Amino acid sequence: MKIFSNILDMQNYTLTLKRQGKRIGLVPTMGFLHEGHLSLVHEAAKHADIVILSIFVNPTQFGPNEDFDKYPRDFERDRKLCEDNGVDAIFAPEVADMYFKDCSTYINENKLSAGLCGARRPGHFQGVCTVVAKLFNAVLPDIAVFGQKDAQQALVLRRMVRDLNFPVKMLIAPIVRESDGLAMSSRNKYLTEEQRRNALAISRTLFKAENELKAGRKDFDAIAGEISATISASGGRVDYVEILDADTLELPNETPRGLLVAVAAYYGATRLIDNIIITVDGQE
Repeated sequence: MKIFSNILDMQNYTLTLKRQGKRIGLVPTMGFLHEGHLSLVHEAAKHADIVILSIFVNPTQFGPNEDFDKYPRDFERDRKLCEDNGVDAIFAPEVADMYFKDCSTYINENKLSAGLCGARRPGHFQGVCTVVAKLFNAVLPDIAVFGQKDAQQALVLRRMVRDLNFPVKMLIAPIVRESDGLAMSSRNKYLTEEQRRNALAISRTLFKAENELKAGRKDFDAIAGEISATISASGGRVDYVEILDADTLELPNETPRGLLVAVAAYYGATRLIDNIIITVDGQE
């Protein structure tokens, strides 16, 4: 397995492979890998000859009071997991190489990013779009795999790829959960034992809402209110609970193709996100 930190070296590696007819798959991550990330690696391997995983804690997607400095990092652990799971190369650039000191060019998506996390984390999706575009330019992938847990991010990046004509096929892989239902996240390590136990209210209420929506219940505001109340009763602080059109992130019309039930909540200082997607015929 190769490890690159230099952008030009990364580009030369993939260009050489492309000339040999190899198909390149990219799994962008911020490191501290877990089974959710590894599921993206395995999905990429189904569609690409070469799998490259990037590890880069991107400063531009963190707000001034967020957890950039304490975001968990363990490169040696990540390297071993990559090696054990068939990753062909890691791209782990330095911040100074990704962003010049006088960097003044950023990418904004202005519609799908307006609500949910975008409304509560100003500048977050500008940072996400910019860094993913830079990773695409550094790695030159044919496909890129992202997780459904960041549902809004997946939609925003699909739109960016479409609107800016990136020659990259986007694949969105399902959420991977712990055995008790908690969505896997690098930030789960912040939770105390009690907070982690209480945070199960998120997935449990989502699964309950899923069953009710599939059964035809349509009082979306009431469902969202019930989810919020259950999370609050478990000791969580609700950031948002919204039921939206899964394609547009707008309020659902009478005949949506799918529904997104999205949740963000704090347990202690840790912000967790989770979601479910339900299609109109009841098949997730």
